[in-house]
Order: sequence, then C-alpha cells, then structure tokens
Amino acid sequence: MSRAVFPGTFDPPTNGHLDIIGRAAAAFDEVIVAAGVNQSKKRLFSDEERVAMLTEITEPFGNVRVGTFDGLLVDYCRAEGAGVIVKGLRSGGDYDYELQMAQMNRHMSGVDTVFLPTAPENAYISSSLVKEIARLGGAVGDFLPPGVHARLRDRL
Repeated sequence: MSRAVFPGTFDPPTNGHLDIIGRAAAAFDEVIVAAGVNQSKKRLFSDEERVAMLTEITEPFGNVRVGTFDGLLVDYCRAEGAGVIVKGLRSGGDYDYELQMAQMNRHMSGVDTVFLPTAPENAYISSSLVKEIARLGGAVGDFLPPGVHARLRDRL
C-alpha cells in the first residue's frame, strides 16, 4: 500500500491545498493531511479548528485522513508508515526551498518527496496572503472552500 503525507500549516486551508490533496488522493492508496502543531507559531486558527476544516474539506476523498504532527516530519512519516511526502509547488522559489528539505529528509530517513505543481488558477494563492486580504476587507471567497471561507469571515 502506498501511503503519503501532505504536511502544512493550513491556516487556513485554501483551494490550492484542496487541489493538491485531490491529486495526491488519485496517485496514492492513502494520503494523510498532516497539520503542523508547532506551538511557537502564532496562528489565526487553533489546531482543533484547522483539523476540523481539513476533515470537512477532505470528506469526499475516501482515502484521505487528517492528522497532526509536532517535531520532525520524517519521524511522523515513519510512525505512520508513509514512504512519501507530497509538496505542492507554486513557483521556482518554492522548488528551491523544498528541494533542499526533500534531500535532507531522504538522507535522514529514506522518505522521498513528490512535488506536484499547483494548478495555474491556484498558483498565486497562499494562506498568508488570503488572511492579509481578508483582514483588510477584501473578498477572498474565490480562494477558499465555502466552509473555510465562512469560518474566516466569522473569525475576522
């Protein structure tokens, strides 16, 4: 069985994240969407809220489950029996950063990384940018799944 982990902060999960989740679900037997719970980071949504949003938006995929991790991603992958990390790439800058991390992860654990380029319509979407636009009163509904958009509106 091929099992992959798609890690991220998902604060909040965007349509870009959902696109990568769907494509990974089509490529692997099981995908674990793993929300990082590093307590040193300041987030808009709590760990529980991010997990709830991810659980809601991944429900249509029968082979996707949501988890959380704190610490080294490769340790989480080993504990979950996952041999692959999935990363979405929006630009060459993402690739430069993620390639070094992928090489380090493979050296440390043997876990490989698969890069999926983001669909062009999502290439400019990031959680940080969506939050900034929303805080300034801009419309962000096109960038988020409906349930996530509702939560963001309620929060801000």
